[in-house]
Amino acid sequence: MASPSGLERYIRLRGWLLALGLCMAWLVALPAGALAQTRAVDLQLVLAVDASGSVDASRFELQKRGYAAAFADPRIIDAIRGGSLQAIAVTMMQWTGPEMQNVVVGWTLINDADSALRFSRAVAAAPRSLFGGGTSISGAIDVGMTLFERGGFRGARRVIDVSGDGSNNRGRPAGDARDAAVQAGAVINGLPILTLEPDLDSYYRSNVIGGPGAFVIAVDSYDKFAAAILQKLIQEIAAAPPPSAKGPQGVAAAPVGERVLDAVVGHQ
Repeated sequence: MASPSGLERYIRLRGWLLALGLCMAWLVALPAGALAQTRAVDLQLVLAVDASGSVDASRFELQKRGYAAAFADPRIIDAIRGGSLQAIAVTMMQWTGPEMQNVVVGWTLINDADSALRFSRAVAAAPRSLFGGGTSISGAIDVGMTLFERGGFRGARRVIDVSGDGSNNRGRPAGDARDAAVQAGAVINGLPILTLEPDLDSYYRSNVIGGPGAFVIAVDSYDKFAAAILQKLIQEIAAAPPPSAKGPQGVAAAPVGERVLDAVVGHQ
């Protein structure tokens, strides 16, 4: 058989290069995280921290220190080691108004004491990036849901942890955002700070938390935030994957607030 001519070799090479180019274009066009989302973890956790106008500099610092101290606590690692994969992924965002949310610590794998300490240090070093703008818990939930697809992780459970000192006063109703998130398979837990609104824990139970096993831990002052967030994180991390229990619209069959851990720190 005669060997291919130079023209034939050129045509074949051109065809291979075209096919390779089409393949690369297809890969680039994939949604962000579609290729990287292969690391399975027990839990994907979004920490949504209130940075609205009611949170002054000292209060914000107390929140940040509380989160940093919690992830430096060995009890967090003990809780993580109780999972089947012994690994979780965590990110932190600050939120205020409906379109004011910033991720300040990106998705981080935590599977040992060193990685937990690195996350703790990243939280401690993260500056406040938002000031004022109202209180949009619904905006925090909506944006929190979009983060699950961006981190390169696949969690057996997906949880949004909302902390704040006020009820929703901007954007769509918090309950609507909560219901959409629960229908999409997420769980929302709450840590209301009762300094300005003494009944904020009741508001969170009715309008913010949702999903199987959702719970509220409330504090009556920012000084008690650190103890509460440690308790809350351990509860979230150690929770067993909940059974599927959804109503006709995909919302948890049990009324929101029925399965609540009523642990109000310093506010009996």
